[in-house]
Amino acid sequence: MQTGTTVFVLSSDGQPLDSCHPARARLLLDAGRAAVYRRYPFTIILKHRASVDSTVHPHRLKIDPGSKTTGLAIVQEPTGKVVWAGEITHRGHQIRNALLSRKQVRRGRRDRKLRYRAPRFNNRRRPEGWLPPSLLSRVANIETWVRRLRRFCPVKSISLELVKFDTQAIQNPEIAGVEYQQGELFGYEIREYLLEKWDRKCAYCGAENAPLEIEHIIPRARGGTSRVSNLALACRPCNQAKGARTAAEFGHPEVQEKARRPLKDAAAVNATRWELYRRLSATGLPVECGTGGRTKYNRTRLGLPKTHWLDAACVGASTPHCLTTRGVSPLLIRSQGHGSRQMCRMDRFGFPRTSAKQSRFVHGFQTGDLVTAVVPSGRKAGAHAGRVAVRTSGYFNIQTPMGVIQGISWRWCNLLHRSDGYAYSLT
Repeated sequence: MQTGTTVFVLSSDGQPLDSCHPARARLLLDAGRAAVYRRYPFTIILKHRASVDSTVHPHRLKIDPGSKTTGLAIVQEPTGKVVWAGEITHRGHQIRNALLSRKQVRRGRRDRKLRYRAPRFNNRRRPEGWLPPSLLSRVANIETWVRRLRRFCPVKSISLELVKFDTQAIQNPEIAGVEYQQGELFGYEIREYLLEKWDRKCAYCGAENAPLEIEHIIPRARGGTSRVSNLALACRPCNQAKGARTAAEFGHPEVQEKARRPLKDAAAVNATRWELYRRLSATGLPVECGTGGRTKYNRTRLGLPKTHWLDAACVGASTPHCLTTRGVSPLLIRSQGHGSRQMCRMDRFGFPRTSAKQSRFVHGFQTGDLVTAVVPSGRKAGAHAGRVAVRTSGYFNIQTPMGVIQGISWRWCNLLHRSDGYAYSLT
């Protein structure tokens, strides 16, 4: 059971109810009044209580999309309590590397004039709204978990961090003469952008966990502007030592070059933001949009540390003045796909060394399922828990934290959680 976080509850007719404390869920399970419906996220289903007999409060699902990790949080709107939190680690880089490897293999075959599948037509065009597979996987991961959480919790609205930075709250580079918008979030937008760009370190000495000041790479006394491409973060000693010199004169010409480079991860998020917004709007729920500056403003106002799931809880103007996060333990979710499409394994010379794939299911189990195996006797006697790799012989391998246990009969295995393309862990 996921301790520290409330447990999702379904009525006897499968409708989501208000979540309950883990101790309450344990009492219901021990008394036989409920059964385990799903392991991750932990969900129970009541046996003798319909949805019409319960009072359900509205919940808001809050999302902080990221290039590598996306934060999720569910907040009960009447009380401001965070009832569940999670962090999804995406596999965009893994997909990109796999496609790049395939591209190199195919190009090599063409260069050597070996047999390869020729293009079937020459007028191939990308459809409108096309995204690279590495970016589309991020959108699909978030959409999948929004759909799952709606099945287990009465989510009535969604808050989404649509843009990382509000350029209008920083500076408008398109219209001459427009200065900074001196709004409530003005300083937060600029500082959040610079913290992301300079990895929360001093641009000159690399100092971390120190007060950082915003400084001009080319000083204003030397004709420098206040555009974000001329701003950097520096600790106080470096800022004072630099004085009225430029970054190059201070001995750091690389700072000027990095200041002009765009944010790669922010660009990936911006490329997927409207597709994600479109898919979330298609759910029929009201979608509230916010910026990264608003998120940081809310988190600073509430005095919360910076984590992905706490950023998600602070997304949007709907964030309550009092947010209860005590005891919440986020579920760490890592996207790992659904296996390989490769039909057989190859040796170092490129020849098949195994037979073709057999049946996907063996005695009701498939590779990737989470199982527990209690072996009564023999050299492997004991309890083993982990992911299973099925074999047609009926003797499976189980990947445990202590290593791989081979040759476990399917008769001793009990299913905990079906393979769904994700790996789970708790903080």
